[in-house]
Amino acid sequence: MFCSRRNLAKLSDDCRAIIVTSSVIQCTDVVRDLGILLDSEMSMQPHISKVTSVCFYHLRRLRQIWNYVSQSVMAQLVTSLVITPSDYCNSILAGLPAFRLVPLQQVRNAAARLVLNWDRRAHISPALQQLHWLLVMHRVTFPIATLMH
Repeated sequence: MFCSRRNLAKLSDDCRAIIVTSSVIQCTDVVRDLGILLDSEMSMQPHISKVTSVCFYHLRRLRQIWNYVSQSVMAQLVTSLVITPSDYCNSILAGLPAFRLVPLQQVRNAAARLVLNWDRRAHISPALQQLHWLLVMHRVTFPIATLMH
């Protein structure tokens, strides 16, 4: 059931369950469909949190092998393990407020710094330009704009 938190609180407990034959199906706040976590308020917060935690996990693991692989191999690993999963179905993030996309942008910034072996305090814009990576808000709107064109 998709509605605001205030309207969900108004629902009685009887309305939060569906009875099918003899089985009772309880409503939940978050569901997963095609790997996307949809919450009852459509804020996408659980999905973004899950994606960022998985991506940061892979970035920490990749940092451990940075000395043993070349920069091009590291770029391929980061692209396949971090960038591609974070871009999966990101069109559903269209229309979200900018502050919701900040964690995904932090993942992309950390990935760029890892590929280029830059300090974590270095300015990120030149790194993103060097790697030809778009900002997350542009990665969200680009497929939609391409489809509409």
